[in-house]
Amino acid sequence: MIEINNLTNFAVDKGFFLGVAKKVLKGENKQIENISIAFVSSEEIQKLNKKYRKKDKPTDVLSFEKVSHFKDESAEVIICPEVVREHAKDSKLSLKKELEKILIHGLLHALGYDHEQSEKEAERMEEKEKHYFLKI
Repeated sequence: MIEINNLTNFAVDKGFFLGVAKKVLKGENKQIENISIAFVSSEEIQKLNKKYRKKDKPTDVLSFEKVSHFKDESAEVIICPEVVREHAKDSKLSLKKELEKILIHGLLHALGYDHEQSEKEAERMEEKEKHYFLKI
């Protein structure tokens, strides 16, 4: 099950994000995963970033893997549209494309990929991101 929660005044196309998530999960053979996707303010993501990563600044996305295999537990992807909007200006992508890219990145983290673990893992994750970004 994929759950999408918009906790901002940013207009979210839930159908689009649901479609992106389904394609990534299907591609990773994880169709039965429970995933929660939340859109939050820069203040909220800064609090979470400080609490869980010890970085006292807003970020574009945070991801949390499931910590157990209980039926109702969800992996989580938390996105801050305000920060993503700033990245879109720098990347020359539309806001929608940048949000798609960030969601793919966050989903891969939630499924266990970690580009900060090693250079090899970073390359593997980047290839996956490109694959899904071009597929959607």
